[in-house]
Order: sequence, then C-alpha cells, then structure tokens
Amino acid sequence: MATLNLRQVTKDFDGTRVIHGVDLAVADGEFVVFVGPSGCGKSTLLRLICGLESVSTGDVEIDGVRVNDVSAADRGLAMVFQSYALYPHMTVYKNMAFGLENIGTPRAEVDDKVRNAARLLRLDPLLERRPTQLSGGQRQRVAIGRAIVREPRIFLFDEPLSNLDAELRVSMRTEITGLHERLKATMIYVTHDQVEAMTMADKIVVLRAGRIEQIGSPLELYNHPANRFVAGFIGSPQMNFMPVRVEGSTGGAVTVALPGGETMTLPVRHGAPAAGTALVLGIRPEHLYPAAPDRKAPLSLRVEQLEQLGGHSLIYGIVDGSDARATMHVAGQTTVRAGSVVGASMDAAHAHLFAADDAGAALV
Repeated sequence: MATLNLRQVTKDFDGTRVIHGVDLAVADGEFVVFVGPSGCGKSTLLRLICGLESVSTGDVEIDGVRVNDVSAADRGLAMVFQSYALYPHMTVYKNMAFGLENIGTPRAEVDDKVRNAARLLRLDPLLERRPTQLSGGQRQRVAIGRAIVREPRIFLFDEPLSNLDAELRVSMRTEITGLHERLKATMIYVTHDQVEAMTMADKIVVLRAGRIEQIGSPLELYNHPANRFVAGFIGSPQMNFMPVRVEGSTGGAVTVALPGGETMTLPVRHGAPAAGTALVLGIRPEHLYPAAPDRKAPLSLRVEQLEQLGGHSLIYGIVDGSDARATMHVAGQTTVRAGSVVGASMDAAHAHLFAADDAGAALV
C-alpha cells in the first residue's frame, strides 16, 4: 500500500494549461474518486500520477518519494482502463499472467498469483476462455485481476465501468468496493458519474477545468457544497437553483425575497450581504415538497412533466416569478398533473445560498 501527494502539479499541452496547480494528499488504503464533467482533467491527472504523462511543474510523490523522473513501469502502480485492453488471442489465464512472465517471474509464483486473483474475482471457471467468450463485466474483472497479480502500491481506475450497461454497472460498483475492503489497497478511481462517486468513495475530488473545486467525503460534499458548481454536480436529480434578493439581515441570518414575493430567513456563515444583493438559493428536490393546502406556499410551481417511479415521483416545473426550473421529489405516487400549479414549501435548514457571480461561493 502507499500514500500519494501532488504538490502544485500543472500540465501544459502545446502551450495550453489543462491542469492548474493541483494539491492533493491520498492516505494509505484510501479510496479516492476524481469526478467532474468531460474535459475537466480527470484522466489527465491520473496519467500524470502513473507516469504516462510528465508534469509540467510541481511534484508527484509516492510514499514521500518524488517520482517525476521515474518511468511508469517503475512506479509500482497498476492502471485499469475502460476499454479493458485485453489480448484477444490469449486466454484469461495468459492475460493475467502476461505481465509477470514478461519480467521473468518464476512460473510457480505466476501460477499462484493468477489463481489467487481468479478466486478473489470469481474467475476460476473462466481461466481457459478468451476475451471474446466473456461478458463485459467478466472482461472488466479480468482487467482488474491483471492489475491485482502485480501487487501494485496504488490501483488506478480510468472510468472502468463506462462501457457496461446500467444493471451491470451497479453490480461492478459493489464488486470493486468489496475488493477495496478485502485488499485494503490505495485506489484512485476516475468517473464522470457522480452516483459512482457518491457510492464508492472514501473521499471525492471534484474537478472543473483542471482545478479542484472541493475535496471531502460524499456526504460532506452533498450537505456542504463549497460553491454552486459542486452543489449542482453532486446529487441526482441535481439541486434546484433560483434567483433571490436580500431584503435585510440581522446577526448571522439574512432574509431573502423568493420568486413570487414571499420571504424566507436563512442563517449565513460568511457575513450577511447588504440589502438588495442578488443571490442564488439552492434546494435539493427531496427538500422541496407540496405545501399544505391550508397554508400559503412560499413558492408556486407550474408543472411541466411528471415521472411516476412507483416508490417515489418526480415533479418538474417552473417556479412562478422566474424562469428557474425546479424538480420536486415526492414520496410514493402523486395525483398532480402536467399543466397544474402546485404550492411548494421548503425547509430552511436544508436551503443553501450562493453568490450570484461566476464563482458561486456558498454563503450558508
């Protein structure tokens, strides 16, 4: 097992900077997930760690040793790709053994390591098959097994489940997290799927345009996003956002005018903005709910679409008084119909306030 430290790492391609001064510490045995939209630098950062790309400036340290000038083959890491990268003419056994045989590992040791990995991944009955005779999930397990036999200091996964169907992705998530618990290995996993990040990670690193937006546990990011980007990226369906205006403030609280004219008082942690300041209020779909019929609702939602999912329903609409779209998560089934207007309430304890500028920093 190993620790990893990135210190002010940058990467330039043809004069264009794509990774901007990244600092990151990964503890021994930690499962860290890099998440963000396509093109944010997740895979590039992984390639810098494993040595497939060289850093432009900054340091990559493994177990406290600077490895900038150490080749990928000598860093003691193993990469699992989304494309599996298996040799089609070789059996499962040979695919898993090939790397060890290439470096002259004794045959008995190779056999022992391959069969141990096969048992761990339930590949024992498949060792004599070729990749074309395997399902997508089985091929991915072979790719993981090929990494395991090398006994790497750190496992690196580059969107390993993106080629699998939805049902298989769920089962493979469970297999990989179970593997992490059994091996107690340091793992770094790249995905654009925030559900994978939330369900698998000890620690999530949210990236945007080559910069780290926030680092924390899944629930830290979900409950206390640092800015509007993180708030909108983490959580499914994503957080609702709507424009509000500061009416006044007292102590550590601020009163804002909601779309439609109703007001709400919310606590603030970073200083109350002046009256008249434009802000953005965020509320997750599960914290927006139909108002009691005998009470005036703080918001009105013009319903555009419904998704009846049996155990719960999703109501999509537009918040009256704005052009903001909102999603409401309702337990069970609903009689609401498209075209109707429903009153919506929210719990101030679960509301978020963000600056209205491009940074969108959290105020609550």
